[in-house]
Amino acid sequence: MRPYLHVLGQPDFRRLWTGATVSTLGDGMTFIALSWLVLARPGGTAQLGVLGICYTAPVLLGGVAVGPLLDRFDKRMVLVADCLVRAVAVVSIPLTSAVGTVPGWLPFVVAVTYGLLKMIPLAGFPAAIPQLVDDADLDSANALESLSFSVAGVAGPAIAGLLITQTDPANVLLIDSVSFLVFALLTARVRQPLRPQVSKVAGDPNLDPPSRAPSLASLVHDRAIVATTVAFMAFNIAEGMLMVTAPWLAKNELPAGAAALGVLLSAMAMGEIAGATVAGQRGAGIAPVRAIGVIQVGAASAFLALLASPHQVPVGLGFFAIGLLSAPMTIWAQSLRMRRIPPALHGRAFATLRTLMQATPPLGAALVTPLLVRGQPNAAAVAMAAIAAVPALYLIFGDAARSPASSVVTEELTRDLQ
Repeated sequence: MRPYLHVLGQPDFRRLWTGATVSTLGDGMTFIALSWLVLARPGGTAQLGVLGICYTAPVLLGGVAVGPLLDRFDKRMVLVADCLVRAVAVVSIPLTSAVGTVPGWLPFVVAVTYGLLKMIPLAGFPAAIPQLVDDADLDSANALESLSFSVAGVAGPAIAGLLITQTDPANVLLIDSVSFLVFALLTARVRQPLRPQVSKVAGDPNLDPPSRAPSLASLVHDRAIVATTVAFMAFNIAEGMLMVTAPWLAKNELPAGAAALGVLLSAMAMGEIAGATVAGQRGAGIAPVRAIGVIQVGAASAFLALLASPHQVPVGLGFFAIGLLSAPMTIWAQSLRMRRIPPALHGRAFATLRTLMQATPPLGAALVTPLLVRGQPNAAAVAMAAIAAVPALYLIFGDAARSPASSVVTEELTRDLQ
């Protein structure tokens, strides 16, 4: 625990991380509350699908716009503005509920607002981390971010479900609006400027004249960045397949039914917490790309535990293993990107890369549906393992495995900034 205590001992990081954690916990409640509001209305089942699209599809559009904002303005200002806008959007539902009836269109507007702005904290927080902690602390800092998501993924929906049984779903959204205000307040108290970092390195082919700013297009030539991004996009396709297969198995194969689904998802979240805790204290070593590939192959193999259905214990262990192994590879890859990507590109790079990776789970859901319709869960399990493993093999044996932890461009820019 010493590395975590050391990182949290840095006041500015602690403030930003605490605010992000509180906000993420609130986010974990929001979709549950919005879903319950929609389901309570006539035709709610059909509207639920529309709500899901409104909640996820705008992420692609928002992700494109977020990067330039983070690289042009102080990240504190961008994060605070995001928190205030989303707090107003979310609180509109409990306010309209208190004075009358929530308009039928309002949950969808709130969902679209969420989707458009979702990438600001998802890209803004990691883009700020290298400015708040030393290079040696990146793994621990990234592990703490991963732990926030994992804990929120377990606690947020559970708390929302419990509260909905006691009060109106609209009132649950009041908690999320308050969580945004907490995030905004703590971010405003960060003293370290999080302004864009500009370099004046001359004669570098990866810099765009006349601004001499590093170009986002230059990352295409970084084999380590490209290879890990493609590998993670593939892994997320497999996870998208898993998120459809899990409820199908619970309904059609596993004896415990709906209760089994909750256990499986909780097992994966608990695995993520355990994996993040370990990864934050142990780095990827001198060959980070190869280490990420080895871990991803292991996580891909865990998808094959679905072949043990209808036996719930081995299937549950497989879900736990997927979470356990996916957390380290995520943390190590994020640290790798922070070291290889020039600081002046962090906002655009993290927004672009996370948008690309967020876009692939729906593809997995579309790919697995025909297999499940035909009653072929074993074929689905093999497909998940193959899709997740094949790109990871390149990380182990390909040219990217020999890439150093930091790129030449990043090292030059860092020295110039110092």
